[in-house]
Amino acid sequence: MNHFVITGAHVFDGENSLGTVDVEVADGRIASVGGTRPDGVDLIDGAGATLLPGLIDAHTHTDEQSLRQALTFGVTTEFDMLSMPQQMIPVRRKVAASNDLADVLSPSIGLTPTGGHPQQLRKGDPPWPTATRPHEVAAFVEARIAEGADYLKVLVEDGQLFGSGSLPRLAPELVEATVRESHSRGKMVLAHAMTVKTAGQVIDAGVDGLSHLFFDRPHTAELIEKIATAGAFVIPTLTVIASITGEPAGRRLAEDARVFPKLTPEWLDNLSSAMATSPREHFGYAVETLAALKKAGVDILAGTDAAHLGAPGMAHGASLHDELRLLTTAGFTPTEALRAATSVPARRFGLPDRGHIKPGLRADLVLVDGDPTVTISDSLSIRRVWRNGS
Repeated sequence: MNHFVITGAHVFDGENSLGTVDVEVADGRIASVGGTRPDGVDLIDGAGATLLPGLIDAHTHTDEQSLRQALTFGVTTEFDMLSMPQQMIPVRRKVAASNDLADVLSPSIGLTPTGGHPQQLRKGDPPWPTATRPHEVAAFVEARIAEGADYLKVLVEDGQLFGSGSLPRLAPELVEATVRESHSRGKMVLAHAMTVKTAGQVIDAGVDGLSHLFFDRPHTAELIEKIATAGAFVIPTLTVIASITGEPAGRRLAEDARVFPKLTPEWLDNLSSAMATSPREHFGYAVETLAALKKAGVDILAGTDAAHLGAPGMAHGASLHDELRLLTTAGFTPTEALRAATSVPARRFGLPDRGHIKPGLRADLVLVDGDPTVTISDSLSIRRVWRNGS
């Protein structure tokens, strides 16, 4: 049994700062917070550091190597947002058997038309299952659940923002059917909808969350109110929007001395690149939209859209820390940004065992030098990471 106490660290419990308190870990779980220190237990000195819950990246496309890399940056859980079951099912078996990889949830394959987004960006995939009529959607949902889907994903995208020309776009009635069939089976539905028009359509259809901000034009007050009234959450993915609009956020992150020693040259090149398929001013639309959503009380979850080599501007693990920084440019306090990567995604995805530092929860923990509740960039100054206390 691994049994230790982290001493002398400032503790952020996923919601609030607790000050300097001991955190005891036993057999992979948090045993006590601020309790009496047991005799003879191993002590880990946290002086000058802050203890955080393991970070959650709420939007990735991942694999074994990416989950290993994410963990080195304190990301202990990734929410995959689309994957091939032939790859994800064996990866999830490895995750269950090893604490050397971040945990992962997944929707398996998302619903998109034949030839629809993101098939134009992916090479070598087997044929994608789809549904062309509402009565076919139940079978699609059942098949994804059989593959282990934790939630469902729909993609409503014509490709213009990615410089892909005009692609087939998922019909509104198919989104509605996916919501109906998924909810009847106790599963959430997330939607890829990156324009004002399509975001309104999927919210009207009843999706639980948007996996990106919409940024093709300035938001409307009506759409912001619609999202807030629906109780939907939003994963902004400012990281990928920066890449799409040619913002140099990834390049600056790759130059950080806390980042480049942990990445291979290939990943550093990937992080330093950008798609640059949409006008630069669209990034400003995204930041303004995020600020409006925050003001309206919409739950915001930190996510990056980090994917594979060849998806430029992102790197698993590292990019989540820059996403937190980008959230603060839209008016989030450092504490609010940290909640977006800990307690908020845990709550919205129904994961009561993580996202907080509380007795009985998984000992997914990150010890960082400094205090990211004051200076958000301190989250990158990682001293130690534990998944399940290891």
